Amino acid sequence: MAYSTIPKGSLYMNTKLYTGNGNANHAITGVGFQPDWVWIKNRGAANHYLFDAVRGVQKNIHSNENYAEVTEATTLTAFGSDGFTLSTDADINGSGASVVSWNWKANGQGSSNTDGSINTTYTSANTTAGFSICQYTGTGSNATIGHGLGAVPKMIFVKCTSTSSTNWIVYTAATGNTHWMYLNATNAASSNSTAWNNTSPTSSVFSLGNDGDVNGSGRTYIAYAFADKTGYSKVGGSYTGNGSTNGTFVYTGFKPSFVIIKRTSSGGDDWVMYDNKRNTFNVLDKRLNPNTNGAEQDTDILDFLSNGFKLRGTPDYVNGNGSTYIYMAFAENPFVATSGTTAVPVTAR
Repeated sequence: MAYSTIPKGSLYMNTKLYTGNGNANHAITGVGFQPDWVWIKNRGAANHYLFDAVRGVQKNIHSNENYAEVTEATTLTAFGSDGFTLSTDADINGSGASVVSWNWKANGQGSSNTDGSINTTYTSANTTAGFSICQYTGTGSNATIGHGLGAVPKMIFVKCTSTSSTNWIVYTAATGNTHWMYLNATNAASSNSTAWNNTSPTSSVFSLGNDGDVNGSGRTYIAYAFADKTGYSKVGGSYTGNGSTNGTFVYTGFKPSFVIIKRTSSGGDDWVMYDNKRNTFNVLDKRLNPNTNGAEQDTDILDFLSNGFKLRGTPDYVNGNGSTYIYMAFAENPFVATSGTTAVPVTAR
């Protein structure tokens, strides 16, 4: 049984759907907390927009592109106690547009962390939920960054915000400290010693080599780091596909609300993401791709179960026979939550 101190996943990560109205000061509420990382995608053809409380309002980066950060006054203008406020940008608030936002709670803008050899400008860490946001300036030499989690991160996304033509670099525990992937591309996990300096993260820092995508001299970066939390999150995990409609079952220890998957053993396949708001019952078929600006697609793929997810389709991007995959999952509810000293079982839908 997976016992959790987090009785409800939506206290820390929540998906919120909304319809754009094209107006300034469009308040999106119902998130359930003040979000510190907001990832927005128009369900039609449009870029992904990522905002966070560390970099501040109006500053966006796109998971599907290698561009630098852009400041746009018509995008996200405020982080609120129960959501966020948008202005008139057509991609994220076009009149009548169907939009999804994925929201995580960190710890506001945070403060400088001095645990690593590079002092961060800000580290915003939520140790309960195992999530932190780190902003730092690169040195061009091997270095460490304090992430503030008090636990070993199993997945880290890094993006240079000051320089274009720099890729999103992804670390996962499953692929290890000698490999990297690009969030904005379809490559397999590939060998690289200059990203993570062949050194695994610790409970206080993660390591960087001298690659310009993660640690160029004088460049600024944002990093999103995740640690596993029993019953709430499973990040940097892996599974092997079987190529069958009776597909692989992946145990997470909770009923997922959100999952990202990427094939690591071969290139050419998109990252894919699913949630429990765009699909409210099994089989889940509505997928978006973090690495493209493509519209939402419908294909029966997987079930969210009380203690994990099960593949129901055979596409190579989620269930190729013998292929290996990494995933990141967050809970709707833990399989068994704790309320004081009482265990509360969670049932499948």
